[in-house]
Amino acid sequence: MGYYRFLENENVSISELVKSLSDHCQQQVEERHILAISDTSEINLQSHSGRIKTEELGVVGNDRDVGFFIHPTLALDAATGFPLGLSTVQLWTRDPNRPTVKDRGGYNNLPIEEKESFKWLASAERSQHCLKMGGASLVTHIGDRESDLYEEWATVPDAFNHLLIRVRQDRRLLGQSKSLYGYLKAQRAIGYTKITVEYESRTQRMARDAKLLIRCTPVKIR
Repeated sequence: MGYYRFLENENVSISELVKSLSDHCQQQVEERHILAISDTSEINLQSHSGRIKTEELGVVGNDRDVGFFIHPTLALDAATGFPLGLSTVQLWTRDPNRPTVKDRGGYNNLPIEEKESFKWLASAERSQHCLKMGGASLVTHIGDRESDLYEEWATVPDAFNHLLIRVRQDRRLLGQSKSLYGYLKAQRAIGYTKITVEYESRTQRMARDAKLLIRCTPVKIR
């Protein structure tokens, strides 16, 4: 009950809660190499819609249920994997009356700042303020395929900020006739590893051990 009263207090704001998390994280990172891991979660509150203020919410991924989205950045000590706090947190809602995917014709041509995917660049920028002020020695920003954005590659990496991204774009390379996937496939394998692939009932994928070849090479994105 006390926690509910705290959250309902008019003097408590999301921005102050996020600042408090960031300030605490800042105190933990001095002289450490930090892994800043970001991802998005969809918070679906449809089952609670009868007892919450839905006018303060938006729609989630199915464009029907009420809820919101949260995009936190978890800071870990790269040497030990120990969690040090949240360097930043972003929250937002989607307008229930926004155009559907089918009707959003020019979305791809919008500036990155007007797209939800800007959250990845914002995470790096806001985390840098927290982590650099805290005295971190190096930051590696980690994201999944959704964060493979040209704008992020073009603006985030520098001497203090590195990116570790699972790519999804077969990008053109500077000074190479082959694009990223083809150029990497042409490299000599330096080793292999084995992973266990679990049974997947939805696709009827059989469980098996898979052998993965490892290839690596430096490239420059065009």
